[in-house]
Amino acid sequence: MADLAEVIRTLLAVDVGRDTRVRLCPGLFDVVVTASGLLARSAVALMDAIQDGCGPVIEDPATGWLYWLVRPGSSATWQPHTHAVCLGAPHTIILPSLARSTPPGPYWLRPSASDRLVPVGGLRQALDALRPEPAPHAALAHQLGITTPSPYDNGQGAACA
Repeated sequence: MADLAEVIRTLLAVDVGRDTRVRLCPGLFDVVVTASGLLARSAVALMDAIQDGCGPVIEDPATGWLYWLVRPGSSATWQPHTHAVCLGAPHTIILPSLARSTPPGPYWLRPSASDRLVPVGGLRQALDALRPEPAPHAALAHQLGITTPSPYDNGQGAACA
């Protein structure tokens, strides 16, 4: 129950206008990390078409990454991808205030809606077709303290097999 209370407090903070660090945990969501350039924005547009409005995506201009919120447990079944990394527990992410739709700082490129997440299958197809660069593997491995930054390494969730 303490974990549930923590999640609820965190999500309420985001709802009332504060950026909040969230621990990825079962039942909430996992995150696929990609570059944020023109090709990644094309992937967002493709997901808009596939999903009739893309599920939640956060852009972080400081890192040059997009964070795609996908169904919980996706990191356990994510196959290695040369242009994306999937993270789940025990990693954390900063959720911007729901009202933040522009920089500075992380913001909602596609806002969070309570009824949907980004579908992993469609996202993977979009990333296969568009191949946004630079791939986040090495930078994430460095940030997470992983010594083997291979896109096919499953160490500590860096490339989630």
